[in-house]
Amino acid sequence: MNFIDIIQTLLLVFIIALLVYRQTGLSIPGKSKKLILDSCALIDARIVELVQSGFIHGELIIPRFILKELQLLADGTDSQKRERARFGLDIANTLQSNNNAKVSISSQSFPDIKATDDKLIALAKKLSADLYTTDYNLNKVATVEGVKVLNINELALNMRPLILPGEKKSVKIIQKGSGRNQGVGYLEDGTMVVVENANKLIGKTVEVQINRYHQTESGKMIFANILK
Repeated sequence: MNFIDIIQTLLLVFIIALLVYRQTGLSIPGKSKKLILDSCALIDARIVELVQSGFIHGELIIPRFILKELQLLADGTDSQKRERARFGLDIANTLQSNNNAKVSISSQSFPDIKATDDKLIALAKKLSADLYTTDYNLNKVATVEGVKVLNINELALNMRPLILPGEKKSVKIIQKGSGRNQGVGYLEDGTMVVVENANKLIGKTVEVQINRYHQTESGKMIFANILK
């Protein structure tokens, strides 16, 4: 690895560390954070692991109108939504019994606001709190409104193992790529690998060498050549 590769690696490590800080809301000693959970966050359940591992600090706030929303779904006729809602309520109970988390129920109802997403944003502004959600649309709207959003899906994408040019990987080609002669496969963590001259190798596992990677909104895309 030459000097330029070392500098690039250190820069990437710094960027990943910064993303972890921003996405998980790691607290500054002596400063308490407030984090509002929506129904998606409760149903997703990964907040429990984040709290248990110590990555989330401060006070977790569950709005009462979110609990009511889950209760309505849990009593509904749609079996799939019913099970997911009941699971979300179970996660709320789990968080309340977790010694690593301070959990409170907010009774703020905002009767003049109809949409749940708008209520969450209003509550975040009133309490100077951040939002924790996996809802893509809520994420975008809240960001426009100036509310910080923590999204575990974005964190998971950014925390995929760093792969540098020159590394070798085994990739199963599963489909043709968009470019001429390209084949597409995936690493174990779901990262897409575009392999040159692999369009006729669909269904086969090949050894490839990484050339470069490209960061997209949906994650990293790796470009590689087949090892001869």
